[in-house]
Amino acid sequence: MHIRDWPSHERPREKLLSRGAAALSDAELLAIFLGSGLRGQDAVATARQLLDRHGPLRRLLELDPAGLARLPGLGPARACKLSAALELCNRWLAAGLERGEALTDPASAGRYFAQRLRGQAIEVFAALFLDTRHRALAFEELFRGTIDGAEVHPREVVRRALAHNAAAVIVGHNHPSGNPEPSAADRAVTAQLKQSLALVDVRLLDHFVVGDGAPVSLAARGWV
Repeated sequence: MHIRDWPSHERPREKLLSRGAAALSDAELLAIFLGSGLRGQDAVATARQLLDRHGPLRRLLELDPAGLARLPGLGPARACKLSAALELCNRWLAAGLERGEALTDPASAGRYFAQRLRGQAIEVFAALFLDTRHRALAFEELFRGTIDGAEVHPREVVRRALAHNAAAVIVGHNHPSGNPEPSAADRAVTAQLKQSLALVDVRLLDHFVVGDGAPVSLAARGWV
């Protein structure tokens, strides 16, 4: 049965319009981009097949456009649409910070770090520099390491904070393993960074660890 022959409340597009995008499954959302399925399949069935064989959704969307284009049911045009949609989402998440709006919601900083760092194959340590009103000045990837660690130099973080005339800093790094639980080394480097930045009157507001699921805030744990 073609999707157009389904009951209207079950069709992905109609469901999205009536109940919102959050009501759709991963396969239904992906099916909207596909438009049609492989021969003998509707778009939802093809989307489910893609997720079963190449998913879950995060892993599928972390493929580059060329990798997506090679998957059955996608091809270059659909791969470009998916990659463009993902980049639009990334830019929307970053837009508030890049407009220089004050950072009043700590969770938004966590989402920003997740958007920038999740999916990296190696550990990357980054910093978000803020002014006295906690508006974003710059975001920089400062240190790149291996699959299980990145050496962090507090002196370099202080140097970049002074270069941006920052009043506060939020730092974050990813765990390629997907486990966002902070390690003892993460806690130790956070303490070193806080102490080093305080010497030049710059506050360390938080340290986020990005893995699968929501980023972990060391400040929320009382470790900043």
